[in-house]
Amino acid sequence: MRITVVGGGIIGLSCAHRLAGAGHDVTVITADRPGETTSAVAGGVLFPPLSVHSDQVDRWTATSVDEYRSLGAPGVSLRRGTFFIPREAPMPSWAYSMPDLDDGPGRLTFTTALIDTPVYLAWLAGQVAGLGVRTEYRTVSRLDDLDADLVVNAAGLGAGRLAGDVTVVPVGGQVVHLADPGLTEWIVDGATPVLRHVIPHGRHVVCGGTQEPGRDSVEPDPGVTADIVRRCRELVPALADAPVLGAKVGLRPFRPQVRLERDGDVVHCYGHGGAGITLAWGCADDVLALV
Repeated sequence: MRITVVGGGIIGLSCAHRLAGAGHDVTVITADRPGETTSAVAGGVLFPPLSVHSDQVDRWTATSVDEYRSLGAPGVSLRRGTFFIPREAPMPSWAYSMPDLDDGPGRLTFTTALIDTPVYLAWLAGQVAGLGVRTEYRTVSRLDDLDADLVVNAAGLGAGRLAGDVTVVPVGGQVVHLADPGLTEWIVDGATPVLRHVIPHGRHVVCGGTQEPGRDSVEPDPGVTADIVRRCRELVPALADAPVLGAKVGLRPFRPQVRLERDGDVVHCYGHGGAGITLAWGCADDVLALV
């Protein structure tokens, strides 16, 4: 079929890859180039937020873990690290899909994929183009206006507007890049009221972060930048002298749960919040099945 995928972030490109690989004639329409999308701001550590758990999320996560491990793509590395959780929190069900899981009171240690998102997205866009997918850079106002046999709505924050879904809201996330002093492990601290994460990618470390419901600006706040740097240097003292390279803000497309369903000639795939990279390949498989 002739399929138009609306959205050129991690979800849209993963769906386009699966659909084109299955022989469909695919066009991606996106307002932004891969490096300008919200996906490119993400820290890139592969597991869902602690509050997100379901059989469906577990399956999507396991699929993505396997895919990233086998891709051999630039920007993807496998590293061991630790996720600190409240001591009273139950074991999240998705954790069992993580290799080398070692759990103790208040912590989960395991190996997962780290994604240097701008590098990986550029590679994925090239792979998609190599499968014959065309890309148009423009804004879509109405799904009904698209000339296609079927449309995949994977437009992130814009997907809610296109679907008339008012449950999709922006949740701002600011991160800071520091020079990587040679860290070998990642750390995510979810046991404190304010999330802290330190995710090394070789040349830089993504430090964060913030959860700001309703934020509409992508301009970094210098005060927030300073606070993130302070908190992450407390968490990882090896960052004490690491130069600050810059700050970025992304607006996560939050929804109470991911919408992945077919409605007539539209397959909706949106509402991933900050877990798009974690769920992308599992969701893309389900989109292909619905098609």
